[in-house]
Amino acid sequence: MSDEGTPASAASSESGGAAAGSGQEALDAAIERAESTSSRNVSNLPGLPLADETANLRQGPDLHPGLLGLLPLVGVWRGEGEGHDESGDYHFGQQIIVSHDGQNFLSWQSRSWKLNGEGEFSEPDLREAGFWRIGEDDEIEFVLTHASGIVELYYGKPVSQTAWELQTDVVIRAKSSPLAGAAKRLYGLVEQGGALAYVEERIDPDGDLVPRLSAKLNRYAG
Repeated sequence: MSDEGTPASAASSESGGAAAGSGQEALDAAIERAESTSSRNVSNLPGLPLADETANLRQGPDLHPGLLGLLPLVGVWRGEGEGHDESGDYHFGQQIIVSHDGQNFLSWQSRSWKLNGEGEFSEPDLREAGFWRIGEDDEIEFVLTHASGIVELYYGKPVSQTAWELQTDVVIRAKSSPLAGAAKRLYGLVEQGGALAYVEERIDPDGDLVPRLSAKLNRYAG
């Protein structure tokens, strides 16, 4: 999954370079990319005595100042990637929603689905939800719950202004869930186009750290 041109190589080779250039150049590029996505946002049901959840920094409550180190993640991201499980390699589609409500955390929701050889929907795949925090020392905490019954706690650090590297400290599974080893994740915004690319590696039953997931997701909203 790390061959040239795959999402894995995009995350490892381009995410670190996404912070290159002046801040104004990055801002100008973001404004240009947002022309088709800035009016979209996640839906909210009325009637709650709470601030609306937003995945669009132009709408809703202001982002908590403690989250500036994670600001580029906020948005709705859609794209495709490559996965590997006990049945072998496969292609998948994915949507990730990173939102906030003005409090000092980001909400994370991810859904993916397997694609057949023609690139069409085959069956639902993975689903996960969690929360990101980042401290004054730039340490990131990512609490993640999987629909399969696995709960993980990741810790990590920013690699740059637009890249973040994490690894699990704790992996807990329910009796009904599959076995799962420790994992590492690298997220980064690709300089050309501003897509969110990532790679997940996970310990297999033999104790080896092997590629599990990689994808490149374009901004859909925000």
